[in-house]
Amino acid sequence: MFHARTIVCSCITRAAKWRSTIDNSEVSGFNPCSYAFVAEQDWFRFEASYLEDNKFKEKFKDGVPTLLDWVAGNEYCDEAVKNMSTYACISKNSQCITSPNATGYLCTCNNGFAGNPYLEEGCQDINECNFPDQYPCHGICSNIIGDYNCSCKSGTQSTDPKRETCDPIAVSERARLTKMFAGISACAVLLLICIFALLIECQKRKLVKEKQIFFQQNGGLLLYDQIRSKQVDTVRIFTREELENATNNFDSSRELGRGGHGTVYKGILKDGRVVAIKRSKVMNMDQKDEFAQEIVILSQINHRNVVKLLGCCLEVEVPMLVYECIPNGTLFELMHGKNRRFPVSLDTRLRIAQESAEALAYLHSSASPPIVHGDVKSPNILLGDNYTAKVTDFGASRMLPTDEIQFMTMVQGTIGYLDPEYLQERQLTEKSDVYSFGVVLLELITMKFAIYSDSAGEKKNLASSFLLAMKENGLQFILDKNILDFEAELLQEIAQLAKCCLSMRGEERPLMREVAERLRSIRSTWREQLIQNPSRETECLLENSSHYDPSSTGQHGSLMALDLESGR
Repeated sequence: MFHARTIVCSCITRAAKWRSTIDNSEVSGFNPCSYAFVAEQDWFRFEASYLEDNKFKEKFKDGVPTLLDWVAGNEYCDEAVKNMSTYACISKNSQCITSPNATGYLCTCNNGFAGNPYLEEGCQDINECNFPDQYPCHGICSNIIGDYNCSCKSGTQSTDPKRETCDPIAVSERARLTKMFAGISACAVLLLICIFALLIECQKRKLVKEKQIFFQQNGGLLLYDQIRSKQVDTVRIFTREELENATNNFDSSRELGRGGHGTVYKGILKDGRVVAIKRSKVMNMDQKDEFAQEIVILSQINHRNVVKLLGCCLEVEVPMLVYECIPNGTLFELMHGKNRRFPVSLDTRLRIAQESAEALAYLHSSASPPIVHGDVKSPNILLGDNYTAKVTDFGASRMLPTDEIQFMTMVQGTIGYLDPEYLQERQLTEKSDVYSFGVVLLELITMKFAIYSDSAGEKKNLASSFLLAMKENGLQFILDKNILDFEAELLQEIAQLAKCCLSMRGEERPLMREVAERLRSIRSTWREQLIQNPSRETECLLENSSHYDPSSTGQHGSLMALDLESGR
């Protein structure tokens, strides 16, 4: 009796032959034939009865189970994956396995997936919760992509619910855990509250320290001492909170005007007063030491035609100034605004010019030390009740040293109004204001912009055009047509005064008080003519009816209350 089994060699590619050299013909008592077959190795179990005649043949007449091992390609995984055009594992949830029995590789789905790895979407996620025998869970099973979660039900616990059962938590243990969790949560909340409170306190202290630093840097101590000593009793030091409350935290709806150097806000103080608050963006650091002294001097200015400084805030990096709020807009808006529906009367023009000149003369001659405005222009002349002129913008003003009549400074002002001598010499004097006022006077009698466009659309300088017209005896061609019907002698006198103000050399220009006196005389003569010729008064009274509608400008009536383009 003979029984043997062997493994089929992996090197076989086509056919295999076995030959037995054992002669069983002389053996009696069992089948003399020999049998050979290919079957799964672990399947076959040899029995002695197979040696009896026909037993084996009859039992396996339908065949035996056979496993065929096959591979993809002739490379290993690390080589095959380099050529994606021939790589067989194309499912995104598959992996490559090097064949242990032959050259080549196999594809299989990743753990948690099943299907055909040789198709693009062949490997699909399986719901492990549907196969508890393969994927045990002693609690609550929930499927996730490629895996599953297992957690114990409420009131039970286990170190590993996938392998161990979830046992009920003892009441004492549950209470202990609950208390522990509550204690930890309370401590965490308390810690967060303490940290938050500490941060707020640190921020408050930082803000207080910053306020103190800014207050000192901006000369607050000097100003405060002078207020206490009654040397200054017309100006007030505002806190940052007061101005924030007055402007609704500087809300955009409170803006009266915005420029390159800052913004002017309408503020309502606790006592109900309406003020204009200038909040500049930058400040010349060289001027910080002088700022408080300038505030002291400016606070002493008391003239009906000068916008009054009410106070300042020094707790910020760039000090904020608080002025009285002027309701009826600017001279610029009166002359050039879209809401002007009727001509401005000559008497109104002369009165505004006279009042503006008197304000500048006061700054030059009566203030101590003298003050040069530095940016005289029609947007910086506000109109109060009954269109009373009020000169504003002391952000550009400079104090003249008592022992000097001029000093070096940076270029400031507005194109069209700038003193040509100042541009050459970089020296700002009272005569610079005289030149700029001359341009304003031209605006009043021509109703043209300081830089205007002629009929051909070419930009022209009003001062240059006016001087050329005077030289060529063509004054009537540049004056406002609405005043050409008045006495030529009167208009010539106004034009001559403007010409003197526009002299190229500062020493040839009149003083501001001389300009004011001359305008007072011209206006007095004009009003005498009105008395002698009452019909002229009709034109004068147009100003009180509807030649200009200040209410149409809304809250922007004091838009230029503090000229923003000059800054500080």
